[in-house]
Amino acid sequence: MRAVRVLVAEDAPVLRDTLVALLGLEPGIEVVAAVASGDQIGPAARQHRPDVALLDIGLPGVDGLTAAAELAERLPGCRVLILTGLDAPAHLAAARRARVSGFLVKDQPAEELIGAVRAVARGEQVIDSRLAGPPDPAEPGRGAPGPAEPDPGAGSPR
Repeated sequence: MRAVRVLVAEDAPVLRDTLVALLGLEPGIEVVAAVASGDQIGPAARQHRPDVALLDIGLPGVDGLTAAAELAERLPGCRVLILTGLDAPAHLAAARRARVSGFLVKDQPAEELIGAVRAVARGEQVIDSRLAGPPDPAEPGRGAPGPAEPDPGAGSPR
C-alpha cells in the first residue's frame, strides 16, 4: 500500500518542524512538502501531489481557508485537514464552505491528529467534536464525531 502523502502548511517554524517530524515517524505517512505561507500551498501541492494538505488557517499571504477552497477546485484529489488554534464555530462553517475534509483544534493529542490524517486520506470527514454541534439535516453524513474520529456516514455509498 502506498504511503499517505502529506503537505504541511504552518507559519510557526517550531510547530511546522514538529508536525513534519511527528508525521514522518509514522509508518504509511510521508511528508512531501512543508510550507510557511498560504501562497506557497498551491505551487507545492501542484508539484508534490499530496493526498492530504494539513493547513493552519492563520497563514501569511493567503489564509488557509482560501487555500483550501483553491485546492478543492484545482486539485480535487487532495483532501484538506485544517489544524488551527482558532476554535470559533464560524471558522468551522467557513471551512465547510471551503470543502475541507477535516477540522481540528491544535490542542489535540498527537495520536488524534495522526488518526485524522489517515481518516481524511481515506475520504472520511473528521470534525472536532467541540465544534461540530448537532447534525445539520442539510448536510447528510455530518454528525458530531469525536475529536479525530471519522464521521461514519461521510463518503459511504447511499
